[in-house]
Amino acid sequence: MCDKMLIVAGSGTYPACMIAGARKAGVRHISVIAIKGMTARAVAAAADEAVWFGIGEIRAIFDWAEKQHFSHGIMVGQISPVALFRTRFDETARSWLNGLSVKNAHTIFGKIVEEMEKRDIKVLPASCFMDDYMPGVGVLTERAPDEREQRDIAFGHRVAKAICGMDIGQTLLVKDGMILAVEAFEGTNQAIKRGGKLGGKGAVVVKVAKEGHDMRFDIPVIGEKTISTLRRSGVSAIAFQAHRLVMLEPEKVIAAANRMKIAIVGLDSGLPAAPLRPEE
Repeated sequence: MCDKMLIVAGSGTYPACMIAGARKAGVRHISVIAIKGMTARAVAAAADEAVWFGIGEIRAIFDWAEKQHFSHGIMVGQISPVALFRTRFDETARSWLNGLSVKNAHTIFGKIVEEMEKRDIKVLPASCFMDDYMPGVGVLTERAPDEREQRDIAFGHRVAKAICGMDIGQTLLVKDGMILAVEAFEGTNQAIKRGGKLGGKGAVVVKVAKEGHDMRFDIPVIGEKTISTLRRSGVSAIAFQAHRLVMLEPEKVIAAANRMKIAIVGLDSGLPAAPLRPEE
């Protein structure tokens, strides 16, 4: 079991859910690297220790973390994609980015994981301790997908798995067998808005993780904000791979979806569940 854990916390409620889950699982000490302008103050307050850094202060972040002798680390919460284009990075970060011929979640966060583990901080899957936030197979809402939505979900799942395997994105929109949008670097919510404008009411969203997906970063996530985006975009159903997606504040998500008559369904992908505990 983790004794002293570091959480690199982005925006949203994910870091707070992670802290609650880790406490419940018996993690003794939790420190947070809080990102200025992104991490919620409530997240910093919930930790035993929080240190604030600018997102571009990579050398300072790693110099501090290395001195603390953490046994384990985890990365949770959203980092805005536009930050990569608008942030003044230090020399270390610029060197990393310039050395990546392909820049996507896998390569960028993979580099961060590599550097953390060089400092003897074992990076855990972002699903660890999230027992209460990993829904299983079946319909979660009062309304189930209708026949047309079910066909689109099945088609979208096949296509999404292929696209995700190319490290483009995890999310797509489909309506009447037509692909409306595939997530790129803009993130899930922007992809939903883009596809919704094209297809109008009745599209479905499918969100997946590829086979062999590195759950240490970029794990699929939905929350209450996702449901609001679905409603505004005219989406009528969302499907995901069971036990391979984090649903933040699930009671609120399902209640919001029921109010808006949006169907939510977990799919049996045949792939392994995301791990809930560190490997011994």
